[in-house]
Amino acid sequence: MVGGGRFFPHLPSTTCHLRSFPTYREVSLPETRKGLIIVYTGPGKGKTTAALGTALRSVGQGLKVLMVQFIKGSWHYGELETARLLGEERFKILPMGRGFVKVGAEKPDPEDIRLAHEAWEFARQNILGGQYDLVILDEINYVISYKMLDPGLVVKALVEKPEMVHVILTGRNAHPSIVELADLVTEMREVKHPYQKGISAQKGIEY
Repeated sequence: MVGGGRFFPHLPSTTCHLRSFPTYREVSLPETRKGLIIVYTGPGKGKTTAALGTALRSVGQGLKVLMVQFIKGSWHYGELETARLLGEERFKILPMGRGFVKVGAEKPDPEDIRLAHEAWEFARQNILGGQYDLVILDEINYVISYKMLDPGLVVKALVEKPEMVHVILTGRNAHPSIVELADLVTEMREVKHPYQKGISAQKGIEY
C-alpha cells in the first residue's frame, strides 16, 4: 500500500503489486586447465606491472615463473629483489637487454638485434621445454615493432608450446598476428600520468 495513510493523508491510497523477479543461482563450471596466451599492450602505463601481478599470483599457487626482459639491462628494478626473496626456483627474472634501444630513422643497432635474438632463443627454449608454468616475454612487443625480431618466429613457438604453459607478452604495438592468436588481450590507455605534473618516476612504484 503506498500513498495516503497516517504519514501522507493528502495522497490517495493505492495498492502496489510487487513484481517478482526470477532468482539466479551460480553455476559451477567444470575446471578447465589450459595454458593461456596473454597480451598486455597499448600506450598506457602498467603492462609490465600487470604481468608481474600475474606472476606473483602464479607463484602463490605453486607455479614456476620465468620472466625474460628483452630491453631492460643492468639497472636495478624492484622486481629483481622480489624474485630473489621468493627464490629463483619459483620466480626467475633475466634482464637480457642494454636498458635502451636505438630507434628512429636509422636501422636498429646490430648489437640490440643480436641481444634480442639471444633473448628470444633463450625464451623459446624455455617455453617449449615446459619447465616453467608461466613465461613472461617482457617488452617483446617493442622488439617486434622495431623490426628486431620476426613475429612469425614468436607465433610459431606459441602455437607449438606445451598445452599447459602460460605465456604473457608485454609492450606497445602488439603485432596483429599475436593479438589474433592470444586468448586475452588488454590494451592500456593513458588517462593521467604523474609526469604531466612534473613528477618523476617513484621508487617502488615505477621501478
